[in-house]
Amino acid sequence: MTDMLRRRAAAITCLVVMLSALVSTQSGPRRIVSLVPALTEALFAIGAGSEVVGVGSFDTHPPEVASRARVGGLLDPDMEQIFRLRPDLVILYGSQRDQIEQLTRAGIPVFSYAHGGVADTLSVIRRLGTRTGRADEAQRVTGAIETRLADVQARVGDREQPRVLLVFGREPGSLRNVYASGGTGFLHDMLEAAGGVNVFADVQRESVQLTSEAILTAAPEVIIELTYDDRMTPDTQAAEIAVWNRLSAVPAVRNRRVRLLLGNQFVQPGPRLGEATTAIARALHPEAF
Repeated sequence: MTDMLRRRAAAITCLVVMLSALVSTQSGPRRIVSLVPALTEALFAIGAGSEVVGVGSFDTHPPEVASRARVGGLLDPDMEQIFRLRPDLVILYGSQRDQIEQLTRAGIPVFSYAHGGVADTLSVIRRLGTRTGRADEAQRVTGAIETRLADVQARVGDREQPRVLLVFGREPGSLRNVYASGGTGFLHDMLEAAGGVNVFADVQRESVQLTSEAILTAAPEVIIELTYDDRMTPDTQAAEIAVWNRLSAVPAVRNRRVRLLLGNQFVQPGPRLGEATTAIARALHPEAF
């Protein structure tokens, strides 16, 4: 009897979810779960924050996400929690194929996300606006980003462009497992818009894992390192910059042009993309601002 009741309850839950999804296709989603921090931020920016009921483990912006249920992330999505939230739209990474299949079988609409360049980011925000019934708001957000990028390019376009190593990951306190931007993707696009020349522009990948020898060979004139941890103290920041002194033959190190930029806006391409690009441009061309 208990098993029968449990099966009936599960069937009723599935029916409710499917009916909710049907309603959402007619009037726009009312219960959104997003596992993609950049798109969670975009939802709030276009005015759909009140419909967001679940967010990923790594969502921190805007502050309102703190009150939403947590549903895991790219590697550990909590599907039971997602189903309990009765969503009528779930935003997932395109690589989460198993989860997309589960949701599709249950009749729950999915918005699939994949990394790309700056143009792709703007397109995704506009598509998200259309999907949530906020096309005008999404156009306003993307228009503001485009205006910010145009302002940056106007400021730095005529200046000499240094050769830049754009680092977005490494082991703290060491130069092991260094990851830098390759010649495709939003980081590469942001660097170019900010008036820098990517030393690994010829590598047709979004990221490159580097050895110290590869960095010495690339000989960047500027090193910009991005970190997600915006709680680092001035002492910690200075210590991490000093780690690069081990490669004193690199022009950027020799000429003290190593810059550390803090904040997840640099690695989550969303509404703050223009702000992040401006910060990179300031680090490269402070005299232009």
